Amino acid sequence: MTAPPDVTDDPLTWVDDVALIERSRRDPDRFAVLYDRHFTEIHRYLASRLGGEIADDLAAEVFLVAFRKRDTFDPARGAVRPWLFGIATNLVWRHRRSETRRLAAFRRAPVESGTVDGHEERVAARLIAASVQERLASALRDLPAGDRDVLLLVAVAELSYDEIAQALDIPYGTVGSRLSRVRKKLRAVLGGVNPMLGETDG
Repeated sequence: MTAPPDVTDDPLTWVDDVALIERSRRDPDRFAVLYDRHFTEIHRYLASRLGGEIADDLAAEVFLVAFRKRDTFDPARGAVRPWLFGIATNLVWRHRRSETRRLAAFRRAPVESGTVDGHEERVAARLIAASVQERLASALRDLPAGDRDVLLLVAVAELSYDEIAQALDIPYGTVGSRLSRVRKKLRAVLGGVNPMLGETDG
């Protein structure tokens, strides 16, 4: 009879994130698997908020902070992925001026037509809605920081409400109320265009 595969032989395939955190406390090299799993989406989220150059450094810093804090990670409070996005969002707060410049650049950037291929381009297409780009960027810049965090964790990171609550350490209901408030504000600014989908409400 063939023995089942030993999860230690292929951690990327067989071991979940929480188990990897636990194992990395005894064997720090295990943490590299989490880096491989989540670096791309963390970098994409940071790049959308601060630009690619800053994201290069901050994405690595997210995992450095997570590695240093891995002994304090409590799986009872949620999953590893939103925990990482929470760390990333905290680092964004330290670079608020850069985010403001990023939104100003977004407002000035030309809107390109044609086929949208990549994930980041698809997200941008949902947010831009072509003719409302400048108004949207101005509205995003004027949002309270907490409201902006919730919106971008939905639109860019594609986290669920529950994951956002874990990432920002806020109640689930607060996520919904913030997002509802943001949508109303943006719809008013954009003349009825749904800020999440680039569509006009019926």
